[in-house]
Amino acid sequence: MNSGSGRSGASEKETVRALLDRAGQTYAAQAGIRLRNTPGPLFQLLVLSQLLSGRIRADAAVASARELFDAGMRDAKRMAEASWQQRVDALGRGGYRRYDESTATRLGQTAEKVLERYGGDLRRLRERHPIAEALREFPGIGPMGVDIFLREVQAVWPEYAPHMDAKVRDGAQRLGLPRSPGPLTRLVGREEVPRLTAGLVRVALDKRLAEEVRSLAAR
Repeated sequence: MNSGSGRSGASEKETVRALLDRAGQTYAAQAGIRLRNTPGPLFQLLVLSQLLSGRIRADAAVASARELFDAGMRDAKRMAEASWQQRVDALGRGGYRRYDESTATRLGQTAEKVLERYGGDLRRLRERHPIAEALREFPGIGPMGVDIFLREVQAVWPEYAPHMDAKVRDGAQRLGLPRSPGPLTRLVGREEVPRLTAGLVRVALDKRLAEEVRSLAAR
């Protein structure tokens, strides 16, 4: 365990609390998804995972997800019924312009697959093993998309908690926190694990944010 490098004397619990205060919003919450184990929110999370997997800023991916949902594409049926141009327009409003056309196509394909294979209800995905392979059947979902989905869905599918992928461990290392799931998750309550992992991903992607968290923890 790294007991102090770069943490200005703050304890691990102080660092984690600072992280949660500064960057502990899940990506689902940022996208306006009220995550529950019901078909609509689970489909929305799949869409968000697709968008976050693209070579585009996370903020643009989240904003584009919100635009899709605000335009009524909040479940597989409505996404499939929307025209390709409606999907393109929503992605453009969110800032997903470089890949908007190909992404609009993949979103339509994903919605059709959810309807055909799962009857529009991704709770049935929960029964698929291994789930990573099932997720990779969706267009645009690779290893990164699998990690994004499982990091967020662990809030309502606790059998996948704690999901600590490489990006989470990188963030933990940057803050001088334990990289192993057990010691790391013992620093928070079970219900806070998804917020913890989201915050650590943000820190892994943003060195300046890591510095802000360390400074906040040291006060």
